[in-house]
Amino acid sequence: MPTNGIHQVLKIQFGLINCESRYLTAESFGYKVNASAPSLKRKQIWTLEQDEADSSVVFLKSHLGRYLGADKDGKVRCEAEQPGRDEGFSIITQSDGRWALQSAPHRRFFGGREDRLSCFAPSVTEGELWTVHLAMHPQANLLSVSRRRYAHLSPQEDEIATDSNLPWGVDALITLCFQDKKYSLRTADERYLRCDGTLVPEPGDRTGYTLEFKAGKLAFKDCDGKYLAPTGPTGTLKSGRSSKPGKDELFDLEESHPQVVFRAANGRYVSIRQGKGSLPTPQGPWEHPWDPRRGREVGGRPYNNSRGGGSSRRAVQGAANTMFDIEWRGRRVALRASNGRYVCTKKNGQLAAVSEAVGEDEEFTLKLINRPMLVLRGEHGFVCYHRGSNLLDSNRSVYDVFHISFSDGAYQIRGQGGKFWYVASSGSVCSDGDLSEDFFFEFRERGRVAIKAKNGRYLRGDPAGTLRADSESVLRATLWEY
Repeated sequence: MPTNGIHQVLKIQFGLINCESRYLTAESFGYKVNASAPSLKRKQIWTLEQDEADSSVVFLKSHLGRYLGADKDGKVRCEAEQPGRDEGFSIITQSDGRWALQSAPHRRFFGGREDRLSCFAPSVTEGELWTVHLAMHPQANLLSVSRRRYAHLSPQEDEIATDSNLPWGVDALITLCFQDKKYSLRTADERYLRCDGTLVPEPGDRTGYTLEFKAGKLAFKDCDGKYLAPTGPTGTLKSGRSSKPGKDELFDLEESHPQVVFRAANGRYVSIRQGKGSLPTPQGPWEHPWDPRRGREVGGRPYNNSRGGGSSRRAVQGAANTMFDIEWRGRRVALRASNGRYVCTKKNGQLAAVSEAVGEDEEFTLKLINRPMLVLRGEHGFVCYHRGSNLLDSNRSVYDVFHISFSDGAYQIRGQGGKFWYVASSGSVCSDGDLSEDFFFEFRERGRVAIKAKNGRYLRGDPAGTLRADSESVLRATLWEY
């Protein structure tokens, strides 16, 4: 399937939790590892890499880019810059989904407690079992390896179908929910996939799956030891008969890109008129979602700015004249083409990159359409409710789900009990407002958004872990995965 730079498989990053509910940690000094951390932060994140010569062997890379290894005496360190013989492990998946990590060359098992870790156990006990906690953003698109089709909510059939050529719209958004050391698949309408293929309003035993990895792909194992797989003409997602993951049971997790619509000053939406090489602005707001990172229609060709300033759909691969800069102007945006001119709406509804300055005809309303539920992760962790107050934490290893609504170029964020986010006079973001308050989303980097509050400052997580609206400019701390 040609991706043209859009569909990208996510790196498998995770934390490993031992029998005492502590995370495997790579210390920044001394190349030591321990299992003392109670939550998942940067030092507890590991990346899984496959041995190209032997598919049964994997390597575990730390946040420092060093590889976990064990020598013949069971001593464990995390210092190798390149994986070698001692850095190879085999994953022995247990019936409950936990992992036992066996040294590939020495055949001993890795485990222990706190700072007493070793890889010398001849057999597996509770101390050598690890639970996998994914460290990536939980909202993604799910691609079937065998069918090369995307999973999506099918309201007509009341199921998750696996028959979409593109991860189009909000129905293709899948949220992975980590509960009781298992994962549930949550649809955009906030239902959970039960292993028999039905969608239910609340999670339970039969909505929880353990994760297995095979050659960089992902499999979902249910409580009966069977695996999710697409079945039937529409690829209904449910547990099949297989007790081992084959090609039919494997999936790729792909980054769920933002999809937006642009509305011009004339009240109409940027779209494609069939058979035309121009950009008229007809009525339909849901016909043509756009990827705001690349100036292109989702699933379509990039748009190029022709020499005469007109915009057309003739380009196939992304090139310099298919890229547009977005200027964020509060409730509106302006698009500047590669020729340095701004895109404007002509009287006949066509678009042209001919304006030297921004006026009403050069301004557009940009609306995000495939994120009804918002999960935010910053450089220190996820955004969650603070226990015992109306503030929000920004450094948690688990997340809370918030909902967004849109009005005149701004977003309103609400949570539990329908209460809204607002900014207090101190700059702290609170979560118990009775009235909605406007926030402005700026899609600044790939997969990351900067959020400007009503006070004109950007949201960031302060060193104490409190979410505040106090940054005057866009910094690393103000960019959020969403």
